[in-house]
Amino acid sequence: MHSVLTCPLCGAQSTEVMPADACRYFHDCYACGAILQPKPGDCCVFCSYGSVPCPPIQQSGGCCAIPCRQGEGEGKTLATGRHDSRPS
Repeated sequence: MHSVLTCPLCGAQSTEVMPADACRYFHDCYACGAILQPKPGDCCVFCSYGSVPCPPIQQSGGCCAIPCRQGEGEGKTLATGRHDSRPS
């Protein structure tokens, strides 16, 4: 399955393959470098910024996600205004 992710900061779109049995917590925008992460209440970037929700939500209506660890730190600006603490 595919979904078109739209960056909320620059509007760039990219077609991405969605994992069938997992949630994707981060997506790097190819255009502006922002790191997208789910909006509060959403399980993944596809549910927040995609043209269709992730397969687990489509199939069962429930989320497959374990609560996402959203670290603070230095790095790229996240689409939510936080900073990415993952190594570059």
